[in-house]
Amino acid sequence: MKQADTILSGGTILTMDGQGTIIPNGALAITGDRITDLGPATEINTTYRANLTLDTTGKLIMPGLINAHSHAAMTHFRGLADDLELMDWLNNYIFPAEARFVDREFAYLGTLLACAEMIRSGTTTFCDMYIFEDEVARAAQISGMRCLVGEVLFDFPSPNAKTPQEGLDYTRYLLEKWGGDPLVDVVVEPHALYTCSENLLRQAASLAQEFRVPIGTHLLETRGERAQIRERCGKEPLALLEETGCLEQNFIAFHGVWLTEQEQDLLALKGSAVIHNPESNMKLASGIAPIPDILARGIAVGLGTDGCASNNNLDLFQEMDTTAKLHKVHRLDPTVMDAPSVLRLATCEGARALGLASRVGTLAPDMQADIITIDINKPHLTPLYNPYSHVVYAAGGADVDTVIIAGRIVMRARELLTIEVDSVLAQAREISERIAAGLGVRRGS
Repeated sequence: MKQADTILSGGTILTMDGQGTIIPNGALAITGDRITDLGPATEINTTYRANLTLDTTGKLIMPGLINAHSHAAMTHFRGLADDLELMDWLNNYIFPAEARFVDREFAYLGTLLACAEMIRSGTTTFCDMYIFEDEVARAAQISGMRCLVGEVLFDFPSPNAKTPQEGLDYTRYLLEKWGGDPLVDVVVEPHALYTCSENLLRQAASLAQEFRVPIGTHLLETRGERAQIRERCGKEPLALLEETGCLEQNFIAFHGVWLTEQEQDLLALKGSAVIHNPESNMKLASGIAPIPDILARGIAVGLGTDGCASNNNLDLFQEMDTTAKLHKVHRLDPTVMDAPSVLRLATCEGARALGLASRVGTLAPDMQADIITIDINKPHLTPLYNPYSHVVYAAGGADVDTVIIAGRIVMRARELLTIEVDSVLAQAREISERIAAGLGVRRGS
């Protein structure tokens, strides 16, 4: 018999491959950080023996979810300034709070808190944009999560960079430090076209091209953003991105709520990607992104939660449910954004959008072993007719039983194995008390 490190045996496997392969009573073998083999349990169990065999009877086995746009450390701002319009929320609450309270400890502990939340709800990869991203990468590494990190770049000072050049230098530091890491990738991330000069965008694009990494930015999140960009630089948003070279190197548009048909065509031509953040867009009343149209053009689309200050959670199961129902009611068409399509956004399509499709997002031999199991032996998940519908419309983050990332079990039977949750919670509460006292926020009722 062949030797494996771990075998998951007895569950229903959703491979999320191009053929939509489902394996009832399946098994999956892991060796090192990769999937060795998968198939019917009778075949795998007679071919392989393992150091550890997990009985997954009564569970779904599927790729770990991919949160393609987040601001992880903003868990510290969860619920701080709700029910506001984006620019009011950003300029009058979030930016001032960040200037006063964000430091390395804030970023590290906030990310640990986010990683605990994401792992417990089945997310194995996240793409982050925030401040002190080296601390974000460190926290993700300790938690065992896969991530893409990018220091947010502004024209104005941030807690980590007094000038745009300092922000670019810090991004270069991240690229050099984390290059080649098995779990941490780096993306160049100017904040938005209304907070970055043309020169900063050009330099960011040049850096991304030099290191052959993606470049991502918030794009057309609100209706008024287009006019704001025109007033700032006298150009249309996509023309500005094209002229500065941003569209030449794996460009990722976060949000894309107000993309026109012509702009969608250009993104398709350039091989760009769009990350959909429906709950954040709904909460800030930013609008509904034309995701069915974007997908119809062959553009890679991922799913993101955005940050906890504008969502207010990191549960991609909720995000999937919202995605499916939002577009159905918006288009008055119940066939739009069916369950398999939505699940693809959170797995294989999300991986494609982030440039990770050769590593994660599907279950197949030689892919990274980023795997979750969902316990379906529960009243709200019984009976089971269609596993895709179950995942998108009925399951929640609390139904995730086991999480494996790069072959390492980071949660088993709902127990986190990499993070001391009680300690992280206590430290997060201390930080929130400082924030509340500093801002004069009245807590509780």
